[in-house]
Formats: sequence, C-alpha cells, structure tokens
Amino acid sequence: MEGTERKRTGGGRPGRGVTLADLARALRVSKATVSNAYNRPDQLSARLRERILAEAGRLGYPGPDPIAATFSRRRAGAIGLVFDDPLTFALSDPAEALFVNGIGEVCERFDVGLVLIPRGTETDLVQRALVDGFVCHCDLDGDGRIDTALGRDVPVVVVDGPARPPAGHVGIDDRAAAATAARHLIALGHRRIAVLASPLHPDGRTGRAELARQQTARLHVMRERLAGYRAELTAGGITWADVPVVECAPYGREAGYRATNDLLGAPDRPTALLAASDEIALGALRAAAEHGIAVPERLSVVGFDDAPPAAWSSPGLTTVHQPHRDKGRAAAEQLLGLPATRAEALLPTALVVRGTTAPPPGTAGG
Repeated sequence: MEGTERKRTGGGRPGRGVTLADLARALRVSKATVSNAYNRPDQLSARLRERILAEAGRLGYPGPDPIAATFSRRRAGAIGLVFDDPLTFALSDPAEALFVNGIGEVCERFDVGLVLIPRGTETDLVQRALVDGFVCHCDLDGDGRIDTALGRDVPVVVVDGPARPPAGHVGIDDRAAAATAARHLIALGHRRIAVLASPLHPDGRTGRAELARQQTARLHVMRERLAGYRAELTAGGITWADVPVVECAPYGREAGYRATNDLLGAPDRPTALLAASDEIALGALRAAAEHGIAVPERLSVVGFDDAPPAAWSSPGLTTVHQPHRDKGRAAAEQLLGLPATRAEALLPTALVVRGTTAPPPGTAGG
C-alpha cells in the first residue's frame, strides 16, 4: 500500500535500502500494484503476484512496514485478550487453556492474530496495543483496563466479569451452577461442608474469609458462586456462618492442598468440600490422601470446571461442567461481529457426578 514502504537496515547486505517504489520501478508497475501483492492479493492474478514476490526476494525488499500498514488500513488484523491472571497461569491452567484454544480456533478460521495482555500490566498497554478489539477475561469489579478498552472505540467483549454495556458479554450463571453443586451434597446427607474459594479480593490473602470479606468480594465469579453455595446450603437448613470459607491464593492445586490440610487437621473437620475450581479440588484430594482420609467414603469433594484432569483423577472428580472452549469461541465470534452472534451469551452448565462424592460416614449407604 502506498506510504507503507520499509527500508532494509544493516550495512553491507545486498538490497540495502530497497523500497516499495524501487520494486515498482524495477517491475514497471504502480506502487499500488506492489502493495496489493502484500495487502490485497485478491486484487491481482496469481501469476502477477508471484512475479512481484519473486522480484522482491531478488532485490531484498522486506515488504511493507506492518505498523505503517496498520495505520494506513486502520486495521491491525489482531484481537487483544486481556487476562485477570499472570500469563504463565493463563497458558498452563487446563480450564484457561481450553478457553484460549476456543479463541484461537476462531482466529485461525478468519486469519486474525491474537495479542495476550496479562494481569499486572498498566492500562497504557491496553491503550497502545495494535488490535482491532478486546476480549476482556476479567472479573474484577472496576477493572480499569476494561474502561481503557471501551475508550478505544473498538469492539469489546467481557468474559465472566460483570456486564459492561456497551461491551458484549459471554459467561455462565455462576450462582445457579454453584447451587447445583451444593444441592448435590445436601441430597447425599452432608451437613459439615466447607468451601475452598478462589480469591475474593486481589490482595493475595489466604485463609478463612469472614462474612464481611465475603460480602465485599470484588471478584465477580467467586462472589456469584459463594451466593449460590450460600443460598442452597441455607435452604438445606445449614447456618452459613458455620460454613468455613477458605480463600486459596495464589490460585491452583498447591493452594487447595494447603487449605485442605488446615481443614482436615481440625477436630470438627468437614465431611464434604465445595471447591471453586477443579485445580483447587485436585489439591484437596492430594491432602486427603496424605491424611489417610478415604475419598469419597470419609470425605466428598466437588470441583468446578470439568477440565480434562477432572476425569483423569482417581477417583474421577465430581464437578460442574462449563464449556470453556465454547466460551472462547463465542467471545471471539461476538467480537468479530459474525452473523448469528448475540451481544449477550449465557452458556449452559451441568453437574457431572463421578467418584469423589458419596453419603457422609455414619449414614445409610455412607
């Protein structure tokens, strides 16, 4: 495209300083024709484009400057994915990996790039990112990066966090899904139930979360899941103030393992655990094994996510299934404005009962 030529740098190399204009002159075509070979190949015959690219290689022309081309076209050809979590977690956590995979499938289908923006970055990175829109996988109330993205006047889709019109939204009914998990344990006869929560606030605190901390939780997903657990347990006759809620930070198996160690060491240890994720639940299973507490005969555990490791564990983990890959696909498709997408997508969940839940010890069948 005219105005987007780039010079090759580096002394002494053949073709140093070759520009788009030089290539056009050598081929005796217009600069626009050369630009089309790179940016709009459908405008040229295959034979002409091959001739242009071959001559570019012979002369050492490196192609249009991608940054200049972006401003010229007013399109970057990429979407930004803003995370609540460190990049290492986002790429290694099984559930998060499925979500990113779903976005990647849509990006590949439509030849769109993906720019990853992890937690800990300043809002100016969102301001400067060369992207055509943002998927914000952020559930922190008042996240300034969402405000910055919305201020860019590009499409924005929020995933799992609170809806932020005019941004699109993709998520699940976390409250109802959590209630389903709690209802399962109540139906089995459990009364001493503890909650292994993911962080409620972005302060890194671990341990028991008192009622005031629960009620002021700033992480939307965990706040909704706690509300679901609370409603169902209360309806089952259990006093919520008697239910231990333990924050597991940093998020993951090790945090679940440590929290469960503390719970199982108490004289009135719970007979069942509601874990906010499969990874936390799998850490709990490890702690139970080290304490010599049989699952599910003496301790029941319910996770949340149904990522692949839930089915691989022994026994298989009872958990709440949510469609992570579909969530990523829906967010990317909504952002790209594809037909048949909606500005609000609420995806289904389901309880998957496997081998980690049973009636509590001392009851019929337990």
